[in-house]
Amino acid sequence: MITNLSHDLGFGARSILKNRGLALTAVITLALAIGATTAIFSVVNSVLLRPLPFQNPAELMTVSSRRTDRNDAPFTLPDFLDYRDQNRSLDQIAAFTNVGLSLSGSETTERLQAMRVSSNIFQLLGIDAFQGRTLLPEDDEPGKQHVVVLTHDCWRKRFAGNQQIVGTNIILDTKSYQVVGILPPRFELPIREAELAIPLAPEADPLRTVRSSVNFLRAIARLKSGVTPQQAEADLNGIVHQQRQQFGELYVKKIGVRLVPLQDNMVDGVRTGLWVLLGAVGLVLLIGCSNLAGLWLARASARQREMAIRKALGATSSRLITQLLIESLMLTSIGGFLGILLAGWGIRFLLTISPTPLPREQEIHLDLIVLAFGVLTSVVSALIFGILPALQAAKSEVTGELSVSSRGVGERARGNRWRSTVVMGQVALSALLLIGAGLLIQSFRRVQAIQTGFDTSDVLSIRLSLPETEYKNRAALNLFCDQLGSRIEAMPGVEAVGAISLLPLTGLRHSVDFTVVGRAMSPGETHTTQWRVATPDYFRAMNIPLRQGRNIDEHDNTDSIAVVLINETMARKLWPNGDAIGNQIAIDDNNTGPRAVHIVGVVGDVKQLDLEGDPTFDVYLPLAQVHEDGLSHVTNSLYWVVRSKIDSQVVQNAFRRELREIDPDAATSNIKTLEAYVADAVGPRRFILRLLTTFSIAALVLAATGIYGVISYSVAQRTQEIGIRLALGAGPARVFRSILGQGLKMVTVGLIFGITVALAATRVMRSLLFGIAPSDPFTFLTVSVLLILVTLIASGIPARRAAEVDPLVALRNE
Repeated sequence: MITNLSHDLGFGARSILKNRGLALTAVITLALAIGATTAIFSVVNSVLLRPLPFQNPAELMTVSSRRTDRNDAPFTLPDFLDYRDQNRSLDQIAAFTNVGLSLSGSETTERLQAMRVSSNIFQLLGIDAFQGRTLLPEDDEPGKQHVVVLTHDCWRKRFAGNQQIVGTNIILDTKSYQVVGILPPRFELPIREAELAIPLAPEADPLRTVRSSVNFLRAIARLKSGVTPQQAEADLNGIVHQQRQQFGELYVKKIGVRLVPLQDNMVDGVRTGLWVLLGAVGLVLLIGCSNLAGLWLARASARQREMAIRKALGATSSRLITQLLIESLMLTSIGGFLGILLAGWGIRFLLTISPTPLPREQEIHLDLIVLAFGVLTSVVSALIFGILPALQAAKSEVTGELSVSSRGVGERARGNRWRSTVVMGQVALSALLLIGAGLLIQSFRRVQAIQTGFDTSDVLSIRLSLPETEYKNRAALNLFCDQLGSRIEAMPGVEAVGAISLLPLTGLRHSVDFTVVGRAMSPGETHTTQWRVATPDYFRAMNIPLRQGRNIDEHDNTDSIAVVLINETMARKLWPNGDAIGNQIAIDDNNTGPRAVHIVGVVGDVKQLDLEGDPTFDVYLPLAQVHEDGLSHVTNSLYWVVRSKIDSQVVQNAFRRELREIDPDAATSNIKTLEAYVADAVGPRRFILRLLTTFSIAALVLAATGIYGVISYSVAQRTQEIGIRLALGAGPARVFRSILGQGLKMVTVGLIFGITVALAATRVMRSLLFGIAPSDPFTFLTVSVLLILVTLIASGIPARRAAEVDPLVALRNE
């Protein structure tokens, strides 16, 4: 047995070296296909399949509020305290929220994305510190909450990996915080952008007893042993039911609690896209293997005489099949090894071109499971492209092959049928990929055509975070904005400058409830709107049109009546007769209850949350009239927009210079153009589209190569037959049509099968599509025409060569 294996390996190596060109083609094809497949699988494995790196991850759930208007809303601090203290199904529950903090102490003040977290969150997850410690229960106690833990990346980037940082103090929002620990590498906080965490300290928060306060918290919970998510959800829903009975109108829109496994929540936005990409690259691998199978079938045909001689010398069919499969396995081993090496580079490439960080991105790497997948893929590839040629070669008839110099017509036909079947499969798989890419291309074009509602050209945005201790009232905030705005607008080339609490398409939302004053509504019935605080010149800087009424101006201040602007959609739906101006709405933008504001203008719709969603209700409040309870929201995040014809870097430098002169403690971040925000909004769609299109083009090239190879081989085998037909009077045009028809027949059968499969398979992509059905006729028709054109080209070359055959030359050996 060992002797036979050694002999087969040696014979296989000599056979491969004898056909270096064919072997090199096979190795390169396999290396690229296996490398791409392994790289995508590595991402899928790390993000979707591998359990979270926490203690008993299946017990971890995210907790959000179910409301009448959405199923994943945040909740208030009193809600969290009720869930924490009254539940009977959770081992622990920890709340968190995002916050912007200004890091001082260097030449410039930087705004860092941070989190306020319950001190038990790291114990709940089972995470130990890399250095120092994580938060402890006593860190949530009043007066002891000025401690901070840093992420590993923050420690390296912001503090240069200083080994002595633990135990020292840093200045955050002009307050001193002691660094008590550094989190381990590859650990991501629940809000991935966050660089550090400070205690939530609920008992020290004045909102802990205010039921009407803002909904700003989310939570992670660990189930008790033996408790199902459904049981825990029912338990927490019971608490919500008690709240609704006890607090009446304050809880009308809160109808329950939603529990989702933590891992599902983390990957929800990328799951479908990653599976589609893995399926697509797997199809490319299949097409590549099919192409190689076609080459190997041709090679097997050329080796029929060799196989017959070996049979005559005593070799069995099984021994011949084993020999040929070993040759295939040797090639795929080389290709697989190179492919796995390429996969490591491919992973880095995928992470680099990804427009947004993938969930669990720091965990993506080659591991034993991925390596095993690469090895398995290589073995399967060897079987796919090696088994048919091996079976064909093993069927060689000794007498038939040794008695004549060429094979019979029947046997040659059988070989051609196998090769044609392989090509049909390639066409079907290519059609499936091309249809998927075509649907995404059309979706992307539709998304790009969506009107954002504002002019993105020549606008730079800068996010500011102001120290809360210095801006405790509206007067201080308004003075700062007036000074900064007038200085920036006085710069040469600046056309307009304004500020708003939350810029469109940032991925963030801030909604409040409201009612129409004087309009009869059901008890507790309210509407929800996106709430924005803006300066008067914001709309001019963004080129947001005024549709009706007037804009807000400098006269809308603390001494005048409270006014707002609303958007077209809100005006049209709530005042269909066009009489919104002059009406009042009561907005719940504070902790004491709704307050009445007057509608003075209607502005154009703006895509606030995303490009693909329906327009929201939008309310714009003058910055000078922001409620004191909402002041911290504005100081923590205030986006400035500058419309200018001069270079954005010049504007940025000038803005920072003027900012330092007014308030050196103000921190900047998220400096980017509006065009960049729009590009980021379509980034994930563009990422999937580019990869799927690349795979589709590769599939099309492989299919065209397969068609060309089969037709060329068929022409070479039929040279004498073609010569006879030409000698008997068949014209070149007839021969050309005959050969071309052979290719069209293969592509037609492959297209029918591919379209049939695509009609079912593209439904999986429904969540990735926009404005187009998975069965869009135009896409299916376009792909069909494209494949037919490619077939005409791939078949036309050998068909023309066949038509130009000289009958005398073709029949010379007869």
